[in-house]
Amino acid sequence: MALQIGDLAPSFTLYSSEKQEVSLSDYKGKKVVVLFFPLAFTGVCTEELCSVRDNIATYQNLNTEVLAISVDSLFSLEQFKKQQNLSFPLLSDFNKEVSAAYGALYDEFVLGMKGVSKRSAFVIDEEGKILYAEILEDAGQVPSFENIQKALQA
Repeated sequence: MALQIGDLAPSFTLYSSEKQEVSLSDYKGKKVVVLFFPLAFTGVCTEELCSVRDNIATYQNLNTEVLAISVDSLFSLEQFKKQQNLSFPLLSDFNKEVSAAYGALYDEFVLGMKGVSKRSAFVIDEEGKILYAEILEDAGQVPSFENIQKALQA
């Protein structure tokens, strides 16, 4: 069953591209935007995450942290983060458990790849409740950053 607004966000601990454990609970008391993205180094993912990078002040002004999650290895994510100069944590859900818990996992993606994160956005409040959820079936689309920011301002 899909996560609904008002649900408690599934907790997680994943390794970042800096090889540090990052838990959702680390951000209690702050809002968090959790972005799942299919694959590092692909066109739409790069465009999406660079757009967040370029607007990071908007999130900081709303006392919000951004976490981006994919099934890539943390080693790939480390290179992707460096190449794109991303200023927020990239987390590896290599075992696909967090993507699955959020309902953001393709059974089958493209070119026979199975178990890739669906492009998705979740806004989580200071208490860990979901304020906004958007899971895209079409990986060519990006989440509505306008709606994400509205949810953060509400």
